[in-house]
Amino acid sequence: MDEPSGAHDPYASLRNPDYRWFIASMGLITLGLQMQGLVVAWQVYDRTGDPLALGLVGLSEAVPFLGVALFGGHAADRLNRLRLCLASVLSLAVCSALLCLFTWRSMAGPLSRAVLPIYGIIFLTGIVRAFYRPANVALGTDLLPKDLYANGSTWRVSIFHTGMVIGPAVGGLVYAWRGAIAAHFLVMVLLLVGFAGQLPIHYLPKPVRPREGSIFESLGEGLRFVFSRRLLLGAISLDLFAVLFGGAVAVLPVFAKEILRTGPQGLGLLRASPAVGSVLMGIAMAHLPPMRRAGRTLLFCVAGFGAATIAFALSRSFLLSLFMLAASGALDNVSVVLRSTLLQTLTPEHMLGRVSSVNQVFIGSSNEIGAFESGLAARLLGLVPSVVFGGCMTLLVVGITSWRVPELLRLRRIEDAGGVED
Repeated sequence: MDEPSGAHDPYASLRNPDYRWFIASMGLITLGLQMQGLVVAWQVYDRTGDPLALGLVGLSEAVPFLGVALFGGHAADRLNRLRLCLASVLSLAVCSALLCLFTWRSMAGPLSRAVLPIYGIIFLTGIVRAFYRPANVALGTDLLPKDLYANGSTWRVSIFHTGMVIGPAVGGLVYAWRGAIAAHFLVMVLLLVGFAGQLPIHYLPKPVRPREGSIFESLGEGLRFVFSRRLLLGAISLDLFAVLFGGAVAVLPVFAKEILRTGPQGLGLLRASPAVGSVLMGIAMAHLPPMRRAGRTLLFCVAGFGAATIAFALSRSFLLSLFMLAASGALDNVSVVLRSTLLQTLTPEHMLGRVSSVNQVFIGSSNEIGAFESGLAARLLGLVPSVVFGGCMTLLVVGITSWRVPELLRLRRIEDAGGVED
């Protein structure tokens, strides 16, 4: 490492009280949304018995997200970012309330097997998250000085994945013991508490640059910026294809029910395992000085993610499956932190919302589209072959990225990224 450990403060960003409120609120919101994801997945698969139906859940969120995300980024650069976050979280709570109401109305009768209203509500959720995500990233960046971006990203990812650990586990337990209605109600409560947690944040909006040209020219500016930065584009593309092909989360209900022979409780543990690995890795990274070979580390971790995905697909042991999912989460954490810090470092302050939205079009939507790809591949190739294929494609993407974007191999510290750019 480049600096002595005594000079490194692992809790520097957490000493900012507004940032503490920010990540605490984000943790509760993540907890609720992860619970909702598991409950909806189990609910849809229980009603249909079709893995493709799980993929359609992801597609229902990805389609509106892709259509609106760039406008969400534009809004994050033009409006008060804290108020935009508050409005978005409140809207997510309303969507959760609608899921709770529909579940209650469809407990019996002709609606007991219906899933189209669930897809419709998830569609609305996708629109709201298109505004929430860029505003959230930009707000978290505004609350910290530039020299704390890396430390803040490490803790933000760790808190995010802590919510991902607890959310699926709690969601599975509540679903098993109290049913889907109780689970959806708890999600709504968590989102409302997360909303309240953002109210104490003292936020002074940065001056907004005068608008030049139309809204579409503004959106194009964000796109041109990303495509003109090879390092940033390479890192985003690497994660996009890794998540698109390498994720097995969407078909975990099928693995849990058909291969590992466990119920919603076991599914909750499987869904939480990647986040457990991520949290442990995040804590380790926060206590270590900056990496000396950030680019090579990024490529190595994405390749390891693909290998862990293949091992998970071939496993027939519940404990081994948990371990491989945890390993994939630990490796993914490093990738997310490096990519997030790179984005914050290279992006001008007044463009953070738009560039974050472009990033989310690449990365955020790839989770949902990847869910659809996983469900479709499982239908066409079979469950296990489809996940093995995805892991192999991830390894191929790493090789292609190393060849096409050699700047990543040359990148050492993230702070030096500007000097590596063409």
